[in-house]
Parts: sequence; C-alpha cells; structure tokens
Amino acid sequence: MKVVVAQAAQDELLSAVQFYADQGGTGLADALVNEFERATQLLTAQPLMGAPYIAGTRRIVLRRFPYNLVYDIQADVLRIIAIAHQRRRPGYWQARR
Repeated sequence: MKVVVAQAAQDELLSAVQFYADQGGTGLADALVNEFERATQLLTAQPLMGAPYIAGTRRIVLRRFPYNLVYDIQADVLRIIAIAHQRRRPGYWQARR
C-alpha cells in the first residue's frame, strides 16, 4: 500500500517536532518522529486498524503524544490528512478531504 502524506499534515508534524525540540530537546522530538513512522508502518500493514472517525476518515492515536493520525483509504493509497492535536480545534482538517 502506498502512503501519501498531505502537505498540511507534513506541516503539522514539523510544527509539533519543532515544539518538542524547543521544550524537551532533540530526543523528545526524535521520539515523535519515530512514533509517527511506527504508526505509518502499522497502517501500511493493516490499514483498517484505525478506528472510524469523522466524515469517513479513520484515526490512530499516537503513543506518548497527544496527537491523532487522521487518514483515509482510497483504493491502494493510504492518505494521511492530518496530525491533529487531541485537544485543539477538533475537526479543523475536514475541509482537506
């Protein structure tokens, strides 16, 4: 399965990584990147493992960090729509669909 990360989701990830680098150092920022990669690999192997979410999307909760990886599946493409903070502006990413 091919994985496509929307530009807005990439920007969100980079912003979160920068925040954790500033607050906790590069080790914490690297841990977020590793968790994102782990979740992406899991979804590549089992795309339906994420829970059904808003507007036909699915989500997987990242371990250790307060973020959801929001995605949808179109044919053989897993498209990551958002790296959404769990406590900020719920559903803001819906226009990206």
